[in-house]
Amino acid sequence: MKQYKRIAVAVDLSRESNQILDQAVSVCAPQAEISLIHVVEPIASPYITTIPPVQPAGYDLTLMENFKQAAEKQLVELSDDYDRPNLTMHVLTGSPPKEIRRFAADNNCDLIVIGTHGQHGFELLLGSTANAVLHGAPCDVLSVRVDLGSKQED
Repeated sequence: MKQYKRIAVAVDLSRESNQILDQAVSVCAPQAEISLIHVVEPIASPYITTIPPVQPAGYDLTLMENFKQAAEKQLVELSDDYDRPNLTMHVLTGSPPKEIRRFAADNNCDLIVIGTHGQHGFELLLGSTANAVLHGAPCDVLSVRVDLGSKQED
């Protein structure tokens, strides 16, 4: 099997994210560059006005910045279990499939690793981030079926 040298590992920061990173590490070359990425989706506010928002005293960060900081902290916690000198973390903002594909193209990745929950029926018709990344990806895509533990499929 080909050993990949530049890998984008997309995680949703769920409990199963380590399964995705484990699989990425298992298929990469020892000195591979691993980019651990999470995409924060923009929040649309129904209260858009021309008046600048007033923030409470002591708060100087927007809600999106708070989400990004929380995601960065979770990425650091996730990566702490891996002794990889070439592991970097990135928090992006936008549509997850689009941003994952863009990141892979901009960084010349040769593999995207992403998790899937093995959806069936109606969920499958709605599509998934993994499916959307696959279509139009600039490189190989490894879809990792995550083990959701004791959850039983009907």
